Amino acid sequence: MQPASRRVANLSYFLTRAARRLPDRSAILWGERRWSWRDLDGRVSALARALARRGIVKGDRILVHARNGNGIIETMLAAFRLGAVFVPTNFRLTPAEIGFMATQSGARAFLCHGDFPEHAEAVRAARPDLAVFGWIEGAGADALDAWIAAEDAAPLRDADVEYDDPCWFFYTSGTTGRPKAAVLTHGQMAFVLNNHLNDLMPGTTERDASVVVAPLSHGAGVHAMTQIACGAVTILPAGERLDPAEIWSIVATHRVTNMFTVPTILKLLVEHPSLAAADTSSLRHVIYAGAPMYREDQKRALAALGPVLVQYFGLGEVTGNITVLPPALHVAEDGPEARIGTCGIERTGMMVEIQDPEGRPVPPGTDGEICVCGPAVFAGYWENPKANAESFRNGWFRTGDLGHMDAEGFLFITGRASDMYISGGSNVYPREVEEKILAFPGIVECAVLGVPDPLWGETGIAVVVPQAGAQVDSAALLAFLGERLSRYKLPRHVFVQEALPKSGYGKITKALVRQDLEARGLLPLPATPRDKVA
Repeated sequence: MQPASRRVANLSYFLTRAARRLPDRSAILWGERRWSWRDLDGRVSALARALARRGIVKGDRILVHARNGNGIIETMLAAFRLGAVFVPTNFRLTPAEIGFMATQSGARAFLCHGDFPEHAEAVRAARPDLAVFGWIEGAGADALDAWIAAEDAAPLRDADVEYDDPCWFFYTSGTTGRPKAAVLTHGQMAFVLNNHLNDLMPGTTERDASVVVAPLSHGAGVHAMTQIACGAVTILPAGERLDPAEIWSIVATHRVTNMFTVPTILKLLVEHPSLAAADTSSLRHVIYAGAPMYREDQKRALAALGPVLVQYFGLGEVTGNITVLPPALHVAEDGPEARIGTCGIERTGMMVEIQDPEGRPVPPGTDGEICVCGPAVFAGYWENPKANAESFRNGWFRTGDLGHMDAEGFLFITGRASDMYISGGSNVYPREVEEKILAFPGIVECAVLGVPDPLWGETGIAVVVPQAGAQVDSAALLAFLGERLSRYKLPRHVFVQEALPKSGYGKITKALVRQDLEARGLLPLPATPRDKVA
């Protein structure tokens, strides 16, 4: 039998629907600026026409490097509307990293925020054949605002798409730290958005409001799509840097009901003195993900905000859809019911299994690799068959995280199969940092590992061994790394010693390095001073 077409609604149809039903209601607020759903739909249609006029067609990848703003939302929706693929970057990445992504993704267009001319130069150097280049928040003929102004803003029909048509390349990394593009599709993302609304913020409608406190290029962008699906307004802070007082003012003024954040940001918000005078009674769902949250921080947030916390665990490859710990399961007092350390239960429609190295399920309470299956799992890595073969086994996606489930199905993460650590909600892969360190003159061995940090969740330290007779200036090394790595990847402290502990097979193991530092009283590190927060 011939398989039937798996046609689905284009993700930009959520905008089409909102503009038709709620034309004059606010879609985006940013400082003093406002866009209604009619305004947003018109700008997205005009931008899609401008991109099509420049040769962009269904399936083309559009690389976008931008800070938060209406521009990144508009480019995302314009890409979807054309059936093209939205390829956002982390704006903290270096020009060289963005140049690599431009090549690896096979992008035909690059849309860059005006604050990043060095990144634009790197992409042009890496991809001189790039078909389309435009500036977000820029000036001149190549500015997106100029393109939009020159085009018809009448409603444009969304491109026909099928379930497996790619819509988003969500960049993640393997244990080597080399970026990989997780392919998200229109059908898979439609499930994700429905699942987010069902499991994370049930009851969300056009009467709700959300404030953006994390980069829209990743999890916060998925969260923004859920607001578009419901016709709820998205509010962008006016400043580029996180200002807790501004966030709490927005919550009170606009009666914000939900937000997506990471534990480090939530901690800063909760501990800021401006919270004491803020009216937060409108909040129903304060969602955090990206890293574990310390229990004491969790209790402080519950005491300050009430029963509104929602935790989820997930990876870019599963678009956050693995487990959820809803408000009713966040317990303020320690005890058996608190299940300290859990990241919750399986998301609706998803299945989690703890497996041994051979792929067999293990009994409750037994550690193993966390594996997952269900409609939220991505379509695979773009042009990376080796990574696909390593990441899937018997239909299960292997997360690379280690953990166990209790008899009731609550998941506990106990470690990572790789040495990757999470600092401020961003993944850091030690091998990438180590390779840069070993390029510094006079260093023959090194080890980078993540250690607990009460502010950032985890932070990196480097242990280096100099050549015989050589000396290593820690400040010079960090300055050297600062020119080659994004700031969040930089080690916070450098230890210089004559040798690294090794296993009986002569291998450097992170466990032995950590144990050695602890035995000498060098770990744990003191808390990050507040005046050093970027």
